[in-house]
Amino acid sequence: MSEPSLLPNQPDLQAASAAAAALSMIPADTAKAAEGDAIRPFRVDIPEADLVDLRRRIAATRWPERETVADDTQGVQLATIQKLAQYWATEHDWRKVEAKLNAYPQFMTEIDGLDIHFIHVRSKHENALPLIVTHGWPGSIIEQLKIIDPLTNPTAHGGRPEDAFHVVIPSMPGYGFSGKPTTTGWDPVRIARAWIVLMKRLGYTGYVAQGGDWGALIVDLMGVEAPSELLGIHTNMAGTVPADVGKALQVGGPPPAGLEGEEKSAWDQLDFFFKRDVAYAQEMGTRPQTLYGIADSPIGLAAWILDHDIRSYELIARVFDGQAEGLTRDDILDNITLYWLTNTAVSSARLYWENKLAFFAPKDVTIPVAVSVFPNDISAAPRSWTERAYPKLIHYNRLPTGGHFAAWEQPEFFTQEVRAGLRSLRM
Repeated sequence: MSEPSLLPNQPDLQAASAAAAALSMIPADTAKAAEGDAIRPFRVDIPEADLVDLRRRIAATRWPERETVADDTQGVQLATIQKLAQYWATEHDWRKVEAKLNAYPQFMTEIDGLDIHFIHVRSKHENALPLIVTHGWPGSIIEQLKIIDPLTNPTAHGGRPEDAFHVVIPSMPGYGFSGKPTTTGWDPVRIARAWIVLMKRLGYTGYVAQGGDWGALIVDLMGVEAPSELLGIHTNMAGTVPADVGKALQVGGPPPAGLEGEEKSAWDQLDFFFKRDVAYAQEMGTRPQTLYGIADSPIGLAAWILDHDIRSYELIARVFDGQAEGLTRDDILDNITLYWLTNTAVSSARLYWENKLAFFAPKDVTIPVAVSVFPNDISAAPRSWTERAYPKLIHYNRLPTGGHFAAWEQPEFFTQEVRAGLRSLRM
């Protein structure tokens, strides 16, 4: 496919003005950095031919027969994916999400030899707290679009001026519009270090970090690095699983003795995930290059992305059945289409191969941590595990609803949690 253009023929003046304003607020010594450290404006401009080709490929899908069971135990159901395909080919409008992205100031900068794409929105409120937010897989920056205005403009969303954040949302290496690594080594540790470089390059001398899914692992690792300018982190998928629990999960054994209440519920959720839902991660963690089919078939890609965790899949299936949920059909297809148009199905999968850390285990974070638990996530961390994993725990709350993609699905709850969880760190 053609690469998205950095310099469109007809730039959006509002977005261009916002980008110029954001650049103008970067300290002069940062703006005048060496050419390799330059921060360049970026704009999404997908060629129409790529969208025509996408619709053609959807229409040409060779469908298998229907599953032989009446439920989702064999994977993404034929009826669900065909409803998705019908809407994708005939009603979904990529140009709407493209315009939404281009309404925000977007940039590129080279870090450690790789181009990193990011959104950077500065609040109008004085003393706003800088915040870097990291997405996961199969998410993208699309996950965070709903939280940008509530975080940067809190007075328009039930908050106070002192709740304001400057927001930085990067695309991870191999994802979205960021560069695709051509050599090994871009693991979560390296990404965490790159984000520290990015925030320093933007001139922030004190900031906080937030993440879920891969983002949760990355902000934990930022907390392990603990640069002096990182005040604390917020996570909505805390790394808290004790060693004995993690070992039992890995070998498929029974739960350790003594698990009750929240701890037993957390075990049950994780045990289900490891026994039924984790196959996608095992394939990407061992053989990511084999996944040519999801780079070549839009429907193959969509099915792979939908089959992440059972609660998310059930929500998405209800959406394509016409029910109102936290996500819409457009939300879901905006994200899948971004993967397709950037051809990042395989490059994003390699992060699983690169990672050598136990995803849910504590990482010995040494700085203040705020934790929000959404009940339908893969792992709903109990308070007891969380207090042991994060000795400087400053906030813990269990939400009444919400799942793995919290910022995307429950942006109001998510925004409230980020405000409350990090409030004590404001200078």
